[in-house]
Amino acid sequence: MEEKWWKNSVVYQIYPRSFCDSNRDGIGDINGIRSKLWYLKELGIDIIWLSPVYPSPNADNGYDISDYYGISPEFGTLEDMKKLIQECENNDIHIMMDLVLNHTSDEHPWFLEAKSATDNPYREYYIWRKGDIDHVPNDMTSCFGGSAWEYSQQTGEYYLHFFHKKQPDLNWENKNVRAEIWKMINYWIDLGVKGFRLDVIDMIGKVPDLKIKENGPKLHEYLQEMNKKTFGNKDIVTVGECWGADTEIGKLYSSPERKELNMIFQFEQMQSDQIEGGEKWDLKPLDFIYLKNTFAKWQKELAECGWNSLFWNNHDLPRIVSRWGNDKKYRVESAKMLATVLHGMKGTPYIYQGEEIGMTNYPFSNIEDFADVEAINMYYERKQKGYSQESIMKSLCAKARDNARTPMQWDNSHEAGFTEGKPWYHVNPNYTKINVEMALKDKNSIFYYYQKLIKLRKQNTILVYGTFELLCAENKHIFAYARQWNEKKWLIICNFYEELTTFEYSGKGKIILSNYEQQEIILLEQIKLRPYEAIICEVIV
Repeated sequence: MEEKWWKNSVVYQIYPRSFCDSNRDGIGDINGIRSKLWYLKELGIDIIWLSPVYPSPNADNGYDISDYYGISPEFGTLEDMKKLIQECENNDIHIMMDLVLNHTSDEHPWFLEAKSATDNPYREYYIWRKGDIDHVPNDMTSCFGGSAWEYSQQTGEYYLHFFHKKQPDLNWENKNVRAEIWKMINYWIDLGVKGFRLDVIDMIGKVPDLKIKENGPKLHEYLQEMNKKTFGNKDIVTVGECWGADTEIGKLYSSPERKELNMIFQFEQMQSDQIEGGEKWDLKPLDFIYLKNTFAKWQKELAECGWNSLFWNNHDLPRIVSRWGNDKKYRVESAKMLATVLHGMKGTPYIYQGEEIGMTNYPFSNIEDFADVEAINMYYERKQKGYSQESIMKSLCAKARDNARTPMQWDNSHEAGFTEGKPWYHVNPNYTKINVEMALKDKNSIFYYYQKLIKLRKQNTILVYGTFELLCAENKHIFAYARQWNEKKWLIICNFYEELTTFEYSGKGKIILSNYEQQEIILLEQIKLRPYEAIICEVIV
């Protein structure tokens, strides 16, 4: 397997609006990020994935872009962005920009032209179908609920939007659209950006007349053209967001000889607490065996012909310590355990802001607490369908994207040190107990555990390129696997639950890292695992 710098790198995702506010307007910004580079350097990360900072009306928190070349005034200026890129490089940190290429804002100049007349040259930049106000073209639905078609009074036709109606889908069959996108990507590369995360990239090959939303017939043709025209001959890292991917599709994206992307975000394992065939709001208890087997399947299938991204959290997912850990009595232990499970695997790990200090879900109590369009739409749709208030709120508290978007908790001062003004969104009230300042003062904090995991990856080839073998596949408490490189074998052993349990393996183990106090050498024949205990050890023959 070819060695690449991004294979032993660790990515840190910043949601700019909620990271750090430098000018007291209650909104995080680029200069706020610059002021915290010392912190990210201390953590040891290599790449910052920056959620969109482009101009946007914010119908979907910046994922509705009105200018691909600019910086939203609420985040700063293009000069601020150039300084951030340069200062990151000075600290051996690269910037990964978020590319939203499936759709634009309806306030983008292209769409303003497109909707003005049926014969406008920009009309074909988007997807239009004939119809009248009472008859939609077909029954395709938006990911945010309701129809995927919106009637435009100006020309009496419908346009396609797989997300908010203010996010019209681009028509990738139009070569002029593609040429505009290649030009824009190259612009950011020339500014010094070293990576791209491609939002819902599996949708760009859509065929709406056949009701194909994801993985359309021309998807990979478009990606190969993108690779050739932009980042393909440059040392740049790329990851595509692909909700509908299985392992076979994953290989198409990430096999190097296909010249598409380096890796994808796939979400199979993140559906382990979702009723099969249902929506993400249809909750069930975590299917732990499914979770393990899904991770193992991706590790095995992409072992020699692709690369995995490793993540628990992002701006679209709830906080993992609240979801599958224990955010009360064992918050610290379970956060470290979940980190161990992930960072011990083969692939590039992603950390979402606040994950490294064990930030938790927000204690929502009513619909007025939510800001995200997806959550609000879901609430009213389910109300209309007769779901109980209790079940709706339970689903929202568990899975709403708002959980990830509360401001970063820096210290126990005004609004968690995020802003000196009034924050754009609620600060979690537990900031007095969970914050960066406290984490940095506690040598046993979650932060320093993440720091150690990051160092291990940089210093040990076995964690980057070693083989993966799932152990105890049917054990209902233990997530364990072996990593092997040449003659060296490491075991990652994690008790996923609060109950005491035992792990058996022949031989002795030399402790490399654990979230509990351990002897340096342990007998593997019968390890008694404490609540959420995690161990990385080298097998001694």
